[in-house]
Amino acid sequence: MDGFWTNVGRYMSYFVTVILGVLLTVARALGRLWQQPVTAVATLTLLVSGSSLLYFTLQAMLGQ
Repeated sequence: MDGFWTNVGRYMSYFVTVILGVLLTVARALGRLWQQPVTAVATLTLLVSGSSLLYFTLQAMLGQ
């Protein structure tokens, strides 16, 4: 049991590193799309429609 908490700490730091890497990769890809007005509008439309789809789907699933 000596190494258990050490391993748990390593997994947590690995998890945080992976999540930060994914977020930075997505942010960099979105940053490239924002450079041109046409793709910026398309990206914004996609983000808003995806967020509203998720919101209304969860609202319907919860019965509210």
